[in-house]
Amino acid sequence: MIAALVQGVLVGGTYALVACGLSLAFGVMRLVNIAHGDLAVCGAYLALVVATGLGVPVPAAVPLILPLAFGAGVVLQLALFERALRGGVLAPVLVTFGLSVLIQNLLVTGASANPRSLDGGAFALAGFETGGVAVSWLRVAGFAVAVVVLGSLHLVLARTGFGRRVRATADDLEAARLAGVRVRPVFAGVAGISVATAAPAGVFQGLMSTFDPYAGGLLLIFAFEAVVIGGLGSLWGTLGGGIVLGVTQQLVALWDVRFAVLAVHVLFFVVLVVRPVRP
Repeated sequence: MIAALVQGVLVGGTYALVACGLSLAFGVMRLVNIAHGDLAVCGAYLALVVATGLGVPVPAAVPLILPLAFGAGVVLQLALFERALRGGVLAPVLVTFGLSVLIQNLLVTGASANPRSLDGGAFALAGFETGGVAVSWLRVAGFAVAVVVLGSLHLVLARTGFGRRVRATADDLEAARLAGVRVRPVFAGVAGISVATAAPAGVFQGLMSTFDPYAGGLLLIFAFEAVVIGGLGSLWGTLGGGIVLGVTQQLVALWDVRFAVLAVHVLFFVVLVVRPVRP
């Protein structure tokens, strides 16, 4: 039982890392990005290409892909999301769904549909034991990165001028414009951060298991569930939602592993019924 709780918390950190960018984009721009999971998978493929091309370990490739991921998010916002957000409630959903399909087909064409994995070296196999519970260092690293990312985003939003503009825009878009906030650069920065946080999430997914061009759909589902359970637009709530999902999955797996993922989806459905969705 204790081992399942520990593993559930660590797995929940990985879910939160995937979900934090989705939560930020919705909280500020009201953008439901269906392609968010696919963008995370792109991060895994990009890390594979960089690590192989430069002959460096995968963890060393992560800092190199973050600026590329941020730039991709900015470009997507200025070229695609911005227009979609002006088209009403359904337009962003349809546009990002189309982007998801496009990304999947591009990945299949460029990398084939074969499952891949990232080589974490000895670190991916290392672990330690405490209180009779075996813990993987890779899982601990994933949880630590999630906490660092969420904490950094919280500090940026609370202590910087950019963060104040983001919070003002999230609270009231028109009032922020009247106060002189340039909303377009704010949205571009938020989109860049959203994609940049998705990239390392995809890398950890590739280090812990396999990935393929269609893996983004499942990542999106878990991320969306973590965001809704934790509270839409709440960064620390996203971490809490991810932990709830991870612990539920691990505890049910003790009983029957076949129902572990189903139990997570049932929990999400129960939360939707009991607590209406609101930012």
